[in-house]
Amino acid sequence: MIRLTSYLAGSWFAGSGRHVPLVDPSTEEVIAEASSEGADFAAALEHARNVGGPALRALSFADRAALLKDMAKILHAHREELLDLAQKNGGNTRGDAKFDVDGAIGTLAAYATFGEALAKRVGDRRFLTDGDMFPLTRSPRFVGQHVWVPRTGVAVHINAFNFPAWGTFEKAAVALLAGIPIITKPATATALVTWRMTQVLVESGRMPAGSFQLVVGSTGDLLSRLGPQDHLAFTGSNATGAMLRGTAGFAEKSVRVTVEADSLNAAVAGPDVEPGSDLWNTLVRNIVTDMTQKTGQKCTAVRRVFVPAAHADALQEALVDALANVVVGNPLQDGVTMGPVSTASQLRDALAGIRALAAHATIVTGGAERLDGRGAPEGKGFYVAPTVLRAASATDAGPVHDLEVFGPVVTLLPYDGTASVAAELVALGQGSLVTSAYSDDRAWVETFVLGAAPSLGRLLLLSSKVADQATAPGMVLPALVHGGPGRAGGGEELGGERGLLFYMQRTALQGDSAVIGKLFAAPVPTAS
Repeated sequence: MIRLTSYLAGSWFAGSGRHVPLVDPSTEEVIAEASSEGADFAAALEHARNVGGPALRALSFADRAALLKDMAKILHAHREELLDLAQKNGGNTRGDAKFDVDGAIGTLAAYATFGEALAKRVGDRRFLTDGDMFPLTRSPRFVGQHVWVPRTGVAVHINAFNFPAWGTFEKAAVALLAGIPIITKPATATALVTWRMTQVLVESGRMPAGSFQLVVGSTGDLLSRLGPQDHLAFTGSNATGAMLRGTAGFAEKSVRVTVEADSLNAAVAGPDVEPGSDLWNTLVRNIVTDMTQKTGQKCTAVRRVFVPAAHADALQEALVDALANVVVGNPLQDGVTMGPVSTASQLRDALAGIRALAAHATIVTGGAERLDGRGAPEGKGFYVAPTVLRAASATDAGPVHDLEVFGPVVTLLPYDGTASVAAELVALGQGSLVTSAYSDDRAWVETFVLGAAPSLGRLLLLSSKVADQATAPGMVLPALVHGGPGRAGGGEELGGERGLLFYMQRTALQGDSAVIGKLFAAPVPTAS
């Protein structure tokens, strides 16, 4: 059995005491164990702040971009091994494993590209300007200029169980490009992939000392030791995010926190989308993809489907027909297209959630009972059927706007087709990461966007012109911000260069234009 270790203060550390088992969710076989008991988190933080931070801040943006590019290459060289581990510990189909592992590698590569472009603008500078220099008095000599500089603390990243690769390295890519050292903590249940990726990077010798540390197991007293220059980025439940925000000392020390939490994402069909049209087929395909990819265990997966009442029967029939072709089972078996959820507790929560929704809506396919998956031992594995429910009313649907069932589950909600009503219904989710809207009616789209956007982090607008070109709603892109207001956590990650600002301090400079203009003014663009 594999015993996972943490990488702290430049050494691998084997925890003592009780070890937490990691299992194959397809068979419930124990495949590894982990503990961080006895870890010296004070030493880890000191190593990050005093060794990793200075090493990263000494690098230019071009140097940091080169680091990210090399990290992507190193991990890609181990891609096949990582995909195998993702299938074993995550219950992923091979396609789902690629979604996670390739997402991690691709985001590192994307941020390398962003860093290269940034370096072309700022040269060897290790800070960014915010706007132009401007006079503060009648004298043109006394001016102001805003700059962004890397903070001198550490970034603690706490990641969810569903994306042990992508979740880890999308956060890491941004922090490293900003010049901030990282202590990352994956969810223990699915930490095998993160652990191996860390091993590969450490063994390569490419990572600057202190720049990247790993905790496998409990964080102990780590969070209580964070200070005013430090950062916490968390992905997980809203309840846990609220608990972390309330960590002792965070308010007094102004520890910077960003949270990505629960999200009742929606898909909205406009009244002009006719059954059988290309746009309709895209709607159906995207819903089925979001339900079955990663077994619906994506923070961006659709949970609520708003469809004009006149087309509700047709959409129900189309989804039932498409989901009838989904084969649930052990992803290592030929023909299986959807694996289990990741843990026993996730299975319990998903089935309980379906039952709660079913008290106010009708199950039209699937159900709230555990399945025996194809190729799995009888009675073993965390399998749940892809499930569609239908409510009679979009507004009187019980917990559908409050309860996120983190699995392959959606609820159909008929509405009157009005854009303003659709926007109000989406907003009942109290803040979401993403919503997709399907329509060729520009007036409908404009009204819907202006009404729905305040409650959304991202809005995918699909028309007939881009139906066959667009990414699926659940695909998070490095160039766009990832996060959402309200119950979605109120945070933002990624977004190209925007993501760097979470790890930097904006400081207003006042002084002599000759000094500020020479040292800190925005660089003058040069002809390419």
